[in-house]
Amino acid sequence: MRNFASMHRGTKKICFLVNPVSGGRDKAALVARIARELDPAVAREFLTTDRPGHATALAREADADIVVAVGGDGAVGGDGTVREVALGLLGTGKALGILPCGSGDGLALSLGISRNPSRAIRVLAEGCTVRMDHGRIDDEPFFCTAGVGLDAMVAEKFAHAPRRGIFTYISEAWKTWRDWRGEDFLLEIDGERIETPAVIITAGNADQWGNQARITPRASVRDGLLDLTVVLPFRTAEIPVLAAQLMTGNACRSRRTRSFRGREILLRRAAAGPAHFDGDPCRKGTEIRFTVVPKALDVVVPETMADKV
Repeated sequence: MRNFASMHRGTKKICFLVNPVSGGRDKAALVARIARELDPAVAREFLTTDRPGHATALAREADADIVVAVGGDGAVGGDGTVREVALGLLGTGKALGILPCGSGDGLALSLGISRNPSRAIRVLAEGCTVRMDHGRIDDEPFFCTAGVGLDAMVAEKFAHAPRRGIFTYISEAWKTWRDWRGEDFLLEIDGERIETPAVIITAGNADQWGNQARITPRASVRDGLLDLTVVLPFRTAEIPVLAAQLMTGNACRSRRTRSFRGREILLRRAAAGPAHFDGDPCRKGTEIRFTVVPKALDVVVPETMADKV
């Protein structure tokens, strides 16, 4: 663990990558707030993204100790800014900072980073860095969660919806649920074979989709493992109880879920279809491989969370 406040005071440089369209928040006001509240001894630079993938290139090229994603992540309706910045930082030695202002903010919330701008800004100056893992779905890196099933189908529909946000996501989920109740899967978790029906299968590097919906509540970004939650078929009447368990971090205790943990997970299904990584929809075939890359990225977290994430 490295404390930036003690190691780099007076020499630290932070580059802020601002997605102007994420989360519907006024970014000009937010940038002014950062400039006003950040320790004046800290050198800073502000760059604006203008297209998909731009944040990845900017992060890779940034001359800074910390590169901050000012935006959201793809989980439950985010915009993918955090993921783009994280991709650009892999292998560079620069640390990821997050100033969350998306719709889901799953990775930020998993790391204990507040959605309150002043608190998040304070973490950048006073927090510490930890080395976190990332997952892979086939060859595609993910940092929070990836999976198949109902959430992947909803992510695909959500990507084309005219509005963002949690309420649109819930609406799309309900419409999808009415027409689809799961399928059969064959899993191999570190070589152990498991056959199971499922409505949702989620591999978690972090603990949630976003908005504190903790689908893999026991996941840690530092343990070198992926947590797997299999949601078994359930009745519509059970949705309120399942939702409450999800939001209180008790999803793994439900009689409608099964929890596993492993370094390599092979999933087989009867037909190709939707999948997602960090909430971004994609199409995958009948066989999907989830793996973990340990200690791949430095990330700035509140000092109180250094031993908890």
